[in-house]
Parts: sequence; structure tokens; C-alpha cells
Amino acid sequence: MRFGNRRYGWAIRLLQAAILCGLLFAGAAGATALLANAREVRPGEQPIDVLAEAAQRPFPSFDPTLLQVLPNSPNGTWVVVRTPPPWTSGERVLSVRHPGLGTISLYDGNTLVASTSLQDFGTALHGHGRVIFSVPESIPASRPLLLKFHGSASPAGAVTLSLDSWPDYLRDDGAWMVFATGSFAVMLTMALMALCFALILRDMTFGWYAAYLLCYALIQGLRSGFVFHPLELQSLAGAASVLGDAATALSVSFAALFMLRFARVDEYVPLLRTPVLSFAVVMPLLVILRATGVGVLVNMAQLLLQPLVLLGALLLLMAGAFAAARGSRHAWFFLVGWTPLLILTALCGAQLQGMLAAAPWLPDAAIGMGAFEAIVLSIGLSDRALTIRHDRDRARQLADSDPLTGLLNRRAWTEAALDVLEQGLARPVAVLFFDLDHFKALNDRHGHAAGDKALVAVAAALRQELRPSDLLGRYGGEEFVALLQGVDKENAMQIATRLCRRVHRLDVHVSTSDMLTVSIGIAMRTPADNVQSLVERADAAMYSAKLSGRNRAVCAGHIGPVLVRRSEAR
Repeated sequence: MRFGNRRYGWAIRLLQAAILCGLLFAGAAGATALLANAREVRPGEQPIDVLAEAAQRPFPSFDPTLLQVLPNSPNGTWVVVRTPPPWTSGERVLSVRHPGLGTISLYDGNTLVASTSLQDFGTALHGHGRVIFSVPESIPASRPLLLKFHGSASPAGAVTLSLDSWPDYLRDDGAWMVFATGSFAVMLTMALMALCFALILRDMTFGWYAAYLLCYALIQGLRSGFVFHPLELQSLAGAASVLGDAATALSVSFAALFMLRFARVDEYVPLLRTPVLSFAVVMPLLVILRATGVGVLVNMAQLLLQPLVLLGALLLLMAGAFAAARGSRHAWFFLVGWTPLLILTALCGAQLQGMLAAAPWLPDAAIGMGAFEAIVLSIGLSDRALTIRHDRDRARQLADSDPLTGLLNRRAWTEAALDVLEQGLARPVAVLFFDLDHFKALNDRHGHAAGDKALVAVAAALRQELRPSDLLGRYGGEEFVALLQGVDKENAMQIATRLCRRVHRLDVHVSTSDMLTVSIGIAMRTPADNVQSLVERADAAMYSAKLSGRNRAVCAGHIGPVLVRRSEAR
């Protein structure tokens, strides 16, 4: 199977759109020119002393528009921000993107201007996807600003800094809000759709996918601060680190369980089933170790988390690739959605190690790629749902149909007839019971193959003569049964007579002197009837037709059979 054929053209176009979005992020990454220097905080020093030292002997510098990994010192990190001339007056906004969950303070000399964090719900200003500080007009643009990144258990991410006017900030913030809200809305909508499919189809494949999407949305929501501002989920403040690690571990576990069923690894790559399932079991154990609060166990869980996440992601990618190569259609959907996300996750991890500083759009691209993956895999799940429904309809059709004639079998006909009778007595109902004459002799003389052909021919003839709304089924052997709605006794007799003639015209020879004919019994519904009693009365009338000479119809309670002579049948 070739990935680049027309069937997967839509997937390639989606991937191209995602790459284009990434390039747009890259093109929009520019910010106001700033100069920045940083060093670790020393015990006991004051902000004014730090600024004085920076003026005499600058700290190591970095480009604030590029991603900078700050040292995770227990005492924190000082960052001095300067605006080169020409200077403009007015109130400004200092933004720190991807700051992690730690606290950041802004100083003007020895004066604390503000102190805040992504998970701060105090009176300070709150940015969306960033930490912001309002720099009042009273602080001249020529004066350096001092930021302190406080030491914390969760280190700061790879940060960028920008200093903008309020209109420029609001425009940029609005664009990010539209992008992030749309991405998270897509992920949550796809998760809700998957849950609905899981309940309707009773297929846990959709449930595992919904759980994975919710975990991934939580991870990105915590990293970007979206769950704190604008969602204002204050209950998550203080627990973001633990929740993030748990969501990361569980996302791999749910992805493994989803991929096992979705890509049908058992069928296409049975050797990889056990390794993939092992990851699905091991990752929740890390969550348990992390939640114990025991120092050794917590450290072990944190040490193992990222390597196991990377190994698990690569294992799922490999299993999906093998399954796709061996013919799993849905594995292609998994690969198209999972591979770009895995690449972005690896690139974001590399940024936390100080690499790819010139791509500050990668963390935001990871949010957008989550939406892209959600759409691709949801299309795959919809395809799976349609396949399941088609298979179930086909299985039900096979279960309800007689394999030889294609008519309803006895069970299915009885259930359908019961539904008709439960509609009440508003319309008359007639049941016709058919039995082929001399059929045993036909089988004995010409073989069962000839008998099967005769049954197929008779079934086709009866189907052609009756209305589509009439229930026609094979009751067993050479017996057929039909339920006719809106037909009175006289019409039922006329229809049965016509059917006798139609079967006789098939010109199936049982012997040199006998032709294949049919005897028909008719029973009209009464208030006391049910399906069984109707069939029994029609069956008894059919035997009366047999005893009266065959090739005729008899109505239960009717005086005298209606005979179809050979000359009339022709």
C-alpha cells in the first residue's frame, strides 16, 4: 500500500497545512529589540547591588528574542533587561513567554514592582500563555529592568522576553488566544465525540483515544498556563507539576492502549503486542510512585519519566509503521497524526536542553499539532465507526437471511411478523403458508443440487409477485411463509391463486408426468391471534390444500379449495 496515493491525499494536505502554520509562527516570532544579561542569584544580595554590578561588569548576555534556558539555581536567576535607543515614553508591557511554573519578580532599583507566576491568581496582571508586567510610564525606557526568576522545584522553561506597547501586546495576545482556544476546542471536541462513539458502539478504542486527548490537552494547558489564565482553574494551582507528570505518563499509556486496538497490532504485528502493552502498564506505575510522596520513589519516578516517555513514543511509532506496512489501514491514520507530534515533542525537549533557540514558535506549534492530530485520528476513528457499523449490519443481514434463497429466515420472519401484529387491528393481515408439492421426489430423482435450484427459483418468483412491504421468508425445508398487510380474505385468495400459477409456470419437472407446484394455506388474523396461532392455522389450511389434490390455495374457514388447473396455469 502506498501512502502517497489518492486515498491519503487529504492527510498530506493536512500535514502541509500544519507545516505552513509552523512557518507562520516562525515568521511572527520577531519582537522589540532588547538586550538581556543573566546570572545566578547569590545569597543575601539586594536588587540595587545587582543592577550596580551589571552596570560596571555586564553579566553573560543572551538574545531575549531567542529561547534561553535559564540555570535552575536553588536561589534563582537574575535577568537584566535593557532597551537600546531610541527610547519612547509611555506605559509598556514586559512579557515572559514559556516561563514554567515558578514565580518571577520585577524590580525597579530596590523597589518591587510586581511578583507573579502562571498559576498566580492574585491582583497582579495576568497574561495568556505568558507572565506579564506593566512597566509604568514613571520608569524611563532608558532605565534597565531587573527580573528575578525564583528557584523552584519546576525549572523555568526556555524563555523569551519582549517589551511592547499596550496596543501591540493586546494585538499579539488576542492572536494567541484565538489560536490556543481554537486548538484546545478542537482537542476537547474530538475527545467528546470519541466518548460518544465509545458509548454508542461500546468500543473502548474510542474511550482510550478520548483519555489520551484529554491528557495531552491537560499537558499543553499546564505548560502554556491556559488552564490558569484564561480558564481560571484555581483549583489546579500548586498541583500543576504533579498533574503534568501524571498526564504525561498516562498519555503514553492511553496512546498505547488506543494504538493496540486501532491499528490492530494483535493481527498485523503480534510480536510487538507485549512490549506495547507493557508500556501501557508501566507508565501508570510511575504515576503511583510520584504520588507516594516518598523522596526516593518520587525521584525515581521523575528520573524514569522522560526516558520512558520517549521510548514508548518510539515504540508506538515503530508498531504503527510495521502495522501500516503489513496492511493495516487505520495504522496510516495513526502515523499521520502521531509522527509530526512525536517530532515536535522531541524538538521541544531539545529546546529545554538549550538547542533550537531560533525556533521560539515550537511550544505553540505543539499545541496546534495536538489539534491537527486530534482531527486526523478522529477521521480515522470515524472511518473505523463506519467500518464497524457496516460489519455489524452485514452480520445482522447474514444472521437474518436464509443463506440459500436470501429470504428472511424463520427467526427473523417471526420477529418482523410480531412487530406487525403489535401495531394493532387497524389493518387486516393475512398469512400465507407455502409447501412445494413433490419436492422430496425432485430431490430423490434429480439430486439435492436440483432441489436447491428449485428453491432459489421459487423464492425469486414469490419475491417478484409480492409487494416489497410484504414479509416473505423461508420457514424451513421446502416451506415458505408470507405476511400481507392491508389484504382482506378475497384479495388474499386472489394473490395465493396467482402465486400458484406463477410457481407452476417455472416449468420445473419432477418426473415426466409431474411438475413442481405449490400448495398454499391462508389464515386471516383475528383479535385472538398471535404469530404462532396464525402460522398454525395457515399450516393446517395448507394441509387441506394438499389433501384436496395439491397446486391450490385454501383459506382457513373457507368452504372448498380453489383449484388451479394445468390449462389455467399456462
